[in-house]
Parts: sequence; structure tokens; C-alpha cells
Amino acid sequence: MEKVRDFDFTDRDFEKVRTLVKNHTGISLSDAKKDMVYSRLSRRLRSLEIDRFSDYCALVEGGDDAELIKFTNAITTNLTAFFREDHHFQHLAKTLIPALIKSNSDKRIRIWSAGCSTGEEPYSLAIAMKEAIPSIDSWDVKILATDLDSDVLNTAKNGVYNSDRIDGLSSGRKKKWFLKGKGDNAGTVRVRTELQDLITFKQLNLLNEWPTKGPFDFIFCRNVVIYFDKETQKILFDRYANILKNDAHLFIGHSESLFKVSDRFNLLGQTIYKKIK
Repeated sequence: MEKVRDFDFTDRDFEKVRTLVKNHTGISLSDAKKDMVYSRLSRRLRSLEIDRFSDYCALVEGGDDAELIKFTNAITTNLTAFFREDHHFQHLAKTLIPALIKSNSDKRIRIWSAGCSTGEEPYSLAIAMKEAIPSIDSWDVKILATDLDSDVLNTAKNGVYNSDRIDGLSSGRKKKWFLKGKGDNAGTVRVRTELQDLITFKQLNLLNEWPTKGPFDFIFCRNVVIYFDKETQKILFDRYANILKNDAHLFIGHSESLFKVSDRFNLLGQTIYKKIK
């Protein structure tokens, strides 16, 4: 039985939305995303008391910057967890960070979490750096964390999460890196300030000009490029290679690959790459 919808959402409406999304974010939406798009954007139509998707698209296309931000936030998908894809963090702790300690005589390390979502990834990186470099206070370590979605960035900056978000962490990590909320904040945890001090959060569309010239020692860009077409991926990974140090590492998502996308990296292991040119 077909769902009863509050708004008409024709194939033409969907194509218009797809074009707007592609132009403003670089994300390519498949046909399978039509219901998701309706669900997310229909909330904006209700909020604005707009009756037709064509009128909403005209509003976004017409240069309403505030609504463009809300449109972008509604479409982008955010799914993350602390120490997600743990093999990446195992590689950091056992291989990459020890190598960086030996090779960085200036004690300077630069990291980029591109597509940081609600912050679990950069905070996991901060924990990994703190645990692997006991003398980190004498080092110059900085993590840049960026995302397209300004709403999730606000969550990331605040560093406050429902306590079940850290259920998968060891009791030692929970105790060392998180503070339990009390009173009105019961049921939440806050990351410790010393982790936040390592991270700079910025809103960024990866297709636009980047706010930094690097060079970076490694970049995490996980489960981001799956929304881009192959040509956009090629451009993006070429830009990553340009901003990475020689022999630097790139970590991508479990369903992603550089095969036939970039020849500037060698595959080291499961979704872990090393820049070669």
C-alpha cells in the first residue's frame, strides 16, 4: 500500500533536489535515496509552511544562505562512533605514531579529520595521540576537524554525548578521558578539556577552497567520498595527496577504495594508504 504523503514529491522534484545537492555539496544521490530525501526535506517544508517542493527548491536556489545551510544539514548523513573501524587506530598506535615520533625531530604533528561528524573521530584521534605520546605536552600536535554540517559541528565542539555512546570503550578509557554528567546532566558524558585543546573544529565544504595548506602527517577521510561520483573523488584524492607530506598516510572508510581513482597512494592494509607521489 502506497504511503500517504503530506506533499507531492515527483521525479522532477527529486531531480531538482539532486542537482542542488550535487552543485552545493558534491554529493551524488542515488535513486534509492528518494524516500530519505522526502523524509528529511518535508520537515523543512512544514517548518517554512511551504506547500510544494518546487517552491522550496526555488528558495534554496534563490540565494537564501540560512536555508541553504539547513538544506545541507538535512541531506548530509552522519554516522560515527568512538574508535570506529578500530584497525585504523591499532595501526596508529603500533606503527604510524611510533614512526612519527622517530621522524619528527621538530616534534610537530598535523592531522586532519575530514568529515568529522559529531566529533567521535577527532576525539578518538586525540585519545590515540595522548596514549601513544606520553610526553605530548612537549610536542606541537594539532588536529583539524571539519564537516559540511554545521549542526553536527556544534555537537562536536561541545563534546557532550549520551553515556551509551562510550559503552564500547574500556573502563580505563572511560575513566581517563570522560567526565560523567550529574544532576540535570545525568546520563551524559563530556570529553576532557585536554582532548578539546588538541582540536580545531571548522565548517568546510570539501569542494571549496581549504582553510589550510598543510602539510599533514595523516588524514582521516572515512565514509565521505561514497557520496561523490568518481570524477569528484579523483579531484578530492589528488588534493589530499598535494596537502600530505611525502610518505604520509590516508585512512578511508571500509566501503571505499582508491582503485582506479588515484595512483598517488599505495595500499598498506585494510583501507590504509601511503602517499607515494
